[in-house]
Amino acid sequence: MSELITMALYQPHEGKEEQLNEVLKKHIKTLDAENLITSREPIRAVSADGTVIEIFEWRSEQAKDAAHESQVVMKVWNDIMEIAEIKSLSSLEESKHPFPNFMPYAL
Repeated sequence: MSELITMALYQPHEGKEEQLNEVLKKHIKTLDAENLITSREPIRAVSADGTVIEIFEWRSEQAKDAAHESQVVMKVWNDIMEIAEIKSLSSLEESKHPFPNFMPYAL
């Protein structure tokens, strides 16, 4: 079994920043309750354009895939998608430079 580090990027729709924070407070707890992630502490950061970056560790490829089969995880993900655009790392201005820097982000 091999763990996977993942980066999830969410750009909240205008005026939805606080709602995104509330959903993200449940996100890691939900993944943990479903036994899909390791105990590694997640890292959160924010880009200059307001995109929130959440970095966490899946227990395995199978755990990542199982998340898509979990109704409770899908509920949280659907809630996120209603209030934020899911972004790619390459969409961020910071990604165009070596050693990109982001501001710390707290919920």
